[in-house]
Amino acid sequence: MLRQNLRLNKNYLPVPEKATQVTSNVGNRSVRNALNIRYVDVGGGQDCANELLAAFGPDYDLEQYGVRLVASPRHADVLLVTGCVTNKMADPLRKTYEAIPNPKIVVACGDAAITGGVFANAKYCLGPVSTVIPVDRAVPGDPPSAATLVEVFRQISGRYKR
Repeated sequence: MLRQNLRLNKNYLPVPEKATQVTSNVGNRSVRNALNIRYVDVGGGQDCANELLAAFGPDYDLEQYGVRLVASPRHADVLLVTGCVTNKMADPLRKTYEAIPNPKIVVACGDAAITGGVFANAKYCLGPVSTVIPVDRAVPGDPPSAATLVEVFRQISGRYKR
């Protein structure tokens, strides 16, 4: 009974102003049932990873919308990539992308993944994720908030009504 009282109401989900800046060319490739995400950090800080953990934490509880993290790319629908692609992570990123079954959706999360961010001119950085694999959706921010990530994954899963 105590646990039930501590959970947030499912209708309560703060929608940030920044969420309107989410870009997409996913088209009709939405997932109807559970949404399985394979997360890859290709270089950079841990700020996006911390926000992703917060999105799956008790405040936002992203799993209530059928969204979950998976360990194998063969079980994934979405590839979530954070950070600027480094020289050593380019090939593992390509292999992970190829292992995900079609139709697959690639989400570049954070400014470093979209533009290279502060690491863009570093000698070990190849550039943004789009230089290595095609990106379907970009979520801007340094880092994007957990509420923005929840909104994006709810949109992809088809469980979002405004």
